[in-house]
Amino acid sequence: MSKIKRAGTYLRVSTDGQNTFNQRQVLTEVAERRGWQIVQTYEDAGISGSKGRDKRPGFDAMLKDATRRRFDVLMFWSIDRLGRSTAAVAGALVELEAAGVAIYADKEAMDATTPHGKAMLQMAAVFAELERGVIRERVMAGLERVKAETPAQRRAKGKKDHGRPRIAADTEKAIRTALASGAGKLKVARTIGVGVSTVMRVSREMAAP
Repeated sequence: MSKIKRAGTYLRVSTDGQNTFNQRQVLTEVAERRGWQIVQTYEDAGISGSKGRDKRPGFDAMLKDATRRRFDVLMFWSIDRLGRSTAAVAGALVELEAAGVAIYADKEAMDATTPHGKAMLQMAAVFAELERGVIRERVMAGLERVKAETPAQRRAKGKKDHGRPRIAADTEKAIRTALASGAGKLKVARTIGVGVSTVMRVSREMAAP
């Protein structure tokens, strides 16, 4: 009879308006199907993956426990949960490999227990970083379009037939894109030039089922 693998899970969301429930549920189901026992869960809620290890207590504790061999496989929902840059992800993979800990990334449907899987995981990190760059460019392009409009144009685009006027469609799209990229609500409000309450409303609408 094969030994049951001890699994650690790492969960992370970038903003306070998000939660890790879905990530936890998906990884728990995978562990049950594979016969792995989740012995520890590490979590960084409301912390951007661009932050260093010293600013991510869950991430730091996970790597320390990996070196102590407190779990055999580390599970996470997506490669970008480990970090926002290829260098950060690669560094974490090297440290985990040195500790003899296997890797499972659900979104990419791959693990790094083989040379092929490891290479594919590193490629996924590169493409994730590229995708974030594209999102940032779209956000900036949306902001430039909004800034180029006159107040009257923005009011005309955002006005409803009845009730309280809403923000312009381009402005709301820029807010949604910025939030999806992991930017905090206060930063989004300052950058786009809208009220925090507006950003919070959009965030709530994005989180609604």
